[in-house]
Amino acid sequence: MSIRHSTGRTVVATFALALALAGCSSATESSDSTDSSGSSAPGKDTAAVGFIMVGPKDDYGYNQAVYEGSEVIKKEFPDLDVLTAENVPEDDTAATTMEQMIDKGAKLIFATSYGHLDAALKVAEEHPDVVVVQQGNTITTDIPKNAGTYFGTVYEPMYLAGIAAGASTKSDKLGYVYAFPIPQTIANINAFERGAQSVNPKAETITVSTSSWCDPGKQQAAAESLLSQGVDVLTQHQDCTATVIQAAEKAGAMTVGYHADASSLAPKGWLTGAVWDWGPLYTDIVKTVVAGDFIGSKFNDNYRVGYKTGTNPFVLAKYGPDVTADTQAKIDEAQTFLGTDKGSPFVGPVKDQSGAVKIPDGTVPSYADNDAMDFFVEGVVGKLAQ
Repeated sequence: MSIRHSTGRTVVATFALALALAGCSSATESSDSTDSSGSSAPGKDTAAVGFIMVGPKDDYGYNQAVYEGSEVIKKEFPDLDVLTAENVPEDDTAATTMEQMIDKGAKLIFATSYGHLDAALKVAEEHPDVVVVQQGNTITTDIPKNAGTYFGTVYEPMYLAGIAAGASTKSDKLGYVYAFPIPQTIANINAFERGAQSVNPKAETITVSTSSWCDPGKQQAAAESLLSQGVDVLTQHQDCTATVIQAAEKAGAMTVGYHADASSLAPKGWLTGAVWDWGPLYTDIVKTVVAGDFIGSKFNDNYRVGYKTGTNPFVLAKYGPDVTADTQAKIDEAQTFLGTDKGSPFVGPVKDQSGAVKIPDGTVPSYADNDAMDFFVEGVVGKLAQ
C-alpha cells in the first residue's frame, strides 16, 4: 500500500500535512527538455529503470502488484534493464539501494512504499539527472524538477467491493484488518462501509489494527478475533494478504482481497477485490521520462487519478461465485456514478461515529479532501489506532 507506508507516531502525526494536495505544485510550468542550467533532461538517457519494494514480490499483495507492473515495463521497453529490489526498509537502506541502481545505469527509479519518500527526495537532490518518483505519499514542499509522486484513488473500488460485501453478508458484520490509521486506510474503511450500507443499511464494519504492514502472526490473531465476533466477510489494508484470506476461507467466511488478485487462495469465499493494475501508469511514466518530457509534466507533481479524472490503476478484481448478477449490476451502476462530477463514496451528508456531520448534505468532497480523511464514519466499529 500502502498507501502508503510508514511506521511510528512521528510519521502518523504528519499525515494531515502530507496530504494537503492543494498546496503543492509542480516544480515548473515548462516542459522543456533541458533544465535551467542547460543540461540534458533528467532521466532521458537512462539505460535502466529501478523499482524498490518494501516487501517480497510474491506477497499476494502490494509488492506483488509492483513487481507485476515492473514486468510490464520489461516487456514494453526491451532496450532498458529493469532492476528490482525486494524487502527494502523505509530508512537509509532505501537511499543506498537506489544509489546502487544508479551505479548500474538507472536514471529513473520508482520508490514504491509510503515511507520511501524521504530517501527518494534525498537521492533526487543528490542526482539531478535522475528522476525519482514515489508511490503514494505526497511532497509538501517545493517539488524538485526531477521528482514527483503518483497514486490511484484507492477508496473508489473499495466502495464497490463494499457493495459486494454488504449484499453477501448473512450476519451483517464485516471485518477489516488494517495496519496504520493513515488517511488512505481510513478512507478505504469508510468507503467500504458506505458501499455496504448502500445495499444493506444494517451492515457494520468492525476494525482491528495490527500496527504492521506485514505481520502474519498479528494478522492471524486479528482475523480470528473478528471471526469470533460473528463476522462473515473479511477484508484488509495490509501489504501481504494471504494470511487473512486463508483464515477466512478456512473458517467458511467470505473475503474481499486487496492490492493483488488472491482469488486462488479462496476458491469458495472470494467475493472480489480492490487490486492494482500498475502496468499502464508505469508505462506512461517511463515514456514521459525517456522522451525528455518529465519536467513540468503531470508526473512532476503529486499526481492522482481516479474514475473522474482518468484510468484509475486501482481496479475491481474478478467476482467470486457468491456475487449475484443483481449485485454486479448495482456495482456497475455505482462505478458509473463515481465517474461523474456528482459522484463520490462520500457525498454528504456523512456523519462520524459520534453522529456529528463531517460532510454536509449534498456536498461532493474533492479527491484532496478525501485524501486527508481523519475520522471513521457511522457504521464503523472500533477506535482509530494511535
